[in-house]
Amino acid sequence: MINKTEITAATLAAAFASAITLLASSASAGPVAEKPSVDKCYGVALAGHNDCAAGAGTTCAGTSKVDYQPNSWKYVTKGTCESIGTPKGHGTLTAQ
Repeated sequence: MINKTEITAATLAAAFASAITLLASSASAGPVAEKPSVDKCYGVALAGHNDCAAGAGTTCAGTSKVDYQPNSWKYVTKGTCESIGTPKGHGTLTAQ
């Protein structure tokens, strides 16, 4: 027969496991939420200031290791990406 102490312990263990899972999933980097009237502009973000990534070398928001990394992007005002100049060239709407 199961007593109330065993039920409470099982309930607490399940709640603890759920909390750990939720905490672990929220700690991983993800993309910055989409915004209206913006473009994803590749190659313009400074190191650690990208909004997400397009390939190897970064995982997502804030993880770029170098300035103007061509496979990470930053949100910019729609229509301005390709006019943004950097020491490595202009921004692009596609990953390089």
